[in-house]
Amino acid sequence: MTRSLREVMKEYMSERRIRKSRLVTKDGRCNIEFGTVMDRHHYAYFLDIWTTFVECRWRFVVLHFIASFTLSWFIFGLVWFWIARDNGDLTWQNATEEHVPCVQNVIDLTTAFLYSLETQTTIGYGNRYITNACPGAVALIIIQCLIGAIINCFWCGVVMTKISLPKKRAKTITFSESAVICPKKGTLCLQIRVANLRKTLMIGSQIYGKLFRTTVTPEGETVIMDQVNIDFTVDSGKDNLFFVCPLSLYHMIDKTSPFFEMAVDTLHEQEFELVVFLDGTAESTSFTCQVRTSYVPQEIMWGYDFEPIISRSKEGKYRVDFSNFAKVVPVPTAHCSYCYHNEPGHHHHSRNGIENQGFEVIDIDRPNGTNM
Repeated sequence: MTRSLREVMKEYMSERRIRKSRLVTKDGRCNIEFGTVMDRHHYAYFLDIWTTFVECRWRFVVLHFIASFTLSWFIFGLVWFWIARDNGDLTWQNATEEHVPCVQNVIDLTTAFLYSLETQTTIGYGNRYITNACPGAVALIIIQCLIGAIINCFWCGVVMTKISLPKKRAKTITFSESAVICPKKGTLCLQIRVANLRKTLMIGSQIYGKLFRTTVTPEGETVIMDQVNIDFTVDSGKDNLFFVCPLSLYHMIDKTSPFFEMAVDTLHEQEFELVVFLDGTAESTSFTCQVRTSYVPQEIMWGYDFEPIISRSKEGKYRVDFSNFAKVVPVPTAHCSYCYHNEPGHHHHSRNGIENQGFEVIDIDRPNGTNM
């Protein structure tokens, strides 16, 4: 029991250390911290106030929403109270019966605040209303209505923009938790699976990757985040993917690949992070969005392949089985990419592939279309 608990704690601490050391988390957030930013750069957030509020968390947006309206009501309430006091409308000023107030029934600070709230929200209960006795009050009600309209438009825009942010669409695109390395297309390939959980397409989808690692230049300079381009392809090509069903992405491990010098027993000893990007335009909103995920060496499985996920029913419909989305099976795989290309007998793998038990070949008399 003690050994089992120790192993669990060791695994937990290892996963926690990996999460902290990631540049990009599995859900696409960048794990980077900006330190010692000069004070003058902080003003840039206020100059770009729109983007600042759009990128704020919802709890801060709600807090600023409530504060902006409440503060504007109170400030204008103080101005209305000052106008009433200057005109002698307050209760303690003992106005005569012939006295005409600037605003009817504004007799103290509380009623002045209520009149400010009713004016800016256009409630208008009828008990408090402006008269023509004070030109300053007429000018003030115009100013308050204009400022109230600006505040309303600003917050409506912020809320609508946050609701329709493209990154919300990215939540319905998922990558496999692990990557695999196995023989494909006559060479060893690093393979990743990606799926679109909505039936609406991602138009103009493009997939690419970046390998981040620490390198030392010939001059002796240490580059902490050296970036290497990683090309991915699918069966239909690299650009303009037809993203209607889950796709398998392939990176061919040839002599130009940074994975060429790695082997099954040295892969997990490496220190790198593979970040995969998928760019596309949402069909329903025409917003461009980017989906990101990352893989560390411990999440790359050498000698495994993904199980089939697409089958066809007897009715002629294509079916996607998401229960197999992340499942892998062991396949015969060479010890390293160099062995695969140079040593006979190290590239053994089944030429028949993995049989998809859910696939049935049927005859269709009239191809009137395909139901997805």
